[in-house]
Amino acid sequence: MATDTGQELIKKVKAGSIAPVYLLQGDEPYFIDVVSDALEQNLVDEGMRDFDQIVMYGKDIDLPGIIANARRMPMISPRMAVIIKEAQEVKSWKKEEECEALINYLKKPSPTTTLVFVFKSKPLDKRTKLYKTFKEKAEIYEGAKLKEEQIPQWITQYLKAHNHTISPDANHMLAEYLGSDLNKLSNELDKLMINIKGGEPITTKEIENNVGISKEFNVFELQKALAMRDIYKANLIANYFAANPKSNPIVLTLGALHSYFTKVFLVANAPATGNAEMAKYAGISPYFLSEYQTAARNFDNARLRMIASWIRDTDLKSKGVGNISTEDGDLLKELVWKILH
Repeated sequence: MATDTGQELIKKVKAGSIAPVYLLQGDEPYFIDVVSDALEQNLVDEGMRDFDQIVMYGKDIDLPGIIANARRMPMISPRMAVIIKEAQEVKSWKKEEECEALINYLKKPSPTTTLVFVFKSKPLDKRTKLYKTFKEKAEIYEGAKLKEEQIPQWITQYLKAHNHTISPDANHMLAEYLGSDLNKLSNELDKLMINIKGGEPITTKEIENNVGISKEFNVFELQKALAMRDIYKANLIANYFAANPKSNPIVLTLGALHSYFTKVFLVANAPATGNAEMAKYAGISPYFLSEYQTAARNFDNARLRMIASWIRDTDLKSKGVGNISTEDGDLLKELVWKILH
């Protein structure tokens, strides 16, 4: 099932199909911000927002105050917009009487107001009567995190919306290096687009120059070297990481290696034989399947299980468990040696 990025809701709002109440929440803050910003920009015309749009933060107001603002009549615009950001900070959620008052409002909202609740980090409890009333009477958007294998496609779509393209290698490098933090990814993509002319593809060279990821010394290249059992290159990269720990923190490297070898294991044990089915099963792009297949040939299941165990042990040691003085760089070099020998 495709992840709901909020674009359908935004299209409806821009087309004039606007609900009286919105509840935005979920575990992906980027999508929640995108939808919240779109509502803020489209519910009331720009020249009327000073009069008929109120944006408040949860810590600054209670439910009676929110309801009172929602019942106000618009001054100029045909609609009043009341947007509550960081809504999880509203202290009234624990007060039954005030929640009951909001339930009554939801059952019969003001026809001239759009009320928006934006929850971040802590969603409204779905077991409550209040949430069930939201579900019945309001439009709810649940911003779900993307799966790891969906990140490259999201990068492609984000750039396409801004008339830019990216090479598969560069896409994979960004996804591997920056992970699933969409706020961080969008910021880096925005910086790249400023420095690259429209129509020209983003390549690994542009990423190296503008994002600070070394083309030769990054976790993506380390994984490839390990997959090919290239002892010289893997050690070269491990030594570089050890000499530059701030730009290559071991916690990120170990997380990437754990994810990588988990996918190698899935490729090695995929029930399907077709490349497309195998890539889907392992959660990887078909473009990079051959690399994972090479790794699967170079490391049998028993070895892959040992590698997973070594990565976990290295992670614990990097956090001081059973380790007093060994530096992170030396721990990584030891791990690379174990994997390759």
